[in-house]
Amino acid sequence: MRIAILADIHGNLAALEAALERMALLEVDQLVVAGDIVVGAPDSLACWERVKALGCPVLRGNHERYVFDLGTERAKPEWSSRQFGPVQWAAAQLGEANRRELAALPGTLKIAGADDVLFVHGSARNDTDLIFPYTSDAEIAPMFTGFAEKWIVRGHNHYAGVRLWGERRIVTTGSVGLALDGTVKAQFAVVERRGGSGSEWRLEHHAVAYDVAATLRRARESEYVEKAGPIARLFMREVETAAFHILPFQQFNAALVKAGKTLPLEQAVEAFMRRE
Repeated sequence: MRIAILADIHGNLAALEAALERMALLEVDQLVVAGDIVVGAPDSLACWERVKALGCPVLRGNHERYVFDLGTERAKPEWSSRQFGPVQWAAAQLGEANRRELAALPGTLKIAGADDVLFVHGSARNDTDLIFPYTSDAEIAPMFTGFAEKWIVRGHNHYAGVRLWGERRIVTTGSVGLALDGTVKAQFAVVERRGGSGSEWRLEHHAVAYDVAATLRRARESEYVEKAGPIARLFMREVETAAFHILPFQQFNAALVKAGKTLPLEQAVEAFMRRE
């Protein structure tokens, strides 16, 4: 059995198409999309429609949750601010019917023929847990309470990796549309078992070149940055460089506020970009 897992597409249609084109050559038996299809690059709706058309199992990521919670009692007050412009852009693109579909996606997934594999976005506990090579066993254990699968396949971290956890494997797939490890490619993973139930799985990580310029051009032509705001500018810089910009900006801005130098969001982002 051969399973491809795509995660963290983040509205980047060119990257998604490149990953699917490569996947078509790999003769996989099953595709799983492990969340965060939306928010980041301009094409959340197109990516969601493309994923739906695949007819494969799909998990909910934290950005799906942000989109379907926006405007409800579950939303945080700051979600209506300019800082969450990319989420607002995605929600407006998707509309109510698609947002309801996103809300119905599961947080954990098992598939027939792979009973010893658990698919999640962040962890089984929630969609925002981060797992690094240095994350301790004591920190990991509560993330998977009640689950005993030998293999855990996840996204969310935006880099490819494997964390050994006792006799278990935690596979992080890498990001299709918003890699953050310095490799400007569409990344995904494939797990394969050549024997029957109980035989070992084999892991492959893939990184596929795609037309990054097309995604940046799409951001300009759609007026994404102008309409979704300065955080959209940082998202597109992350697409272009495969390097963190949003988290460092948040830290930079928090330091400004602490120093009594609070700036409007546009000016703060501009100051951060000049600092690079």
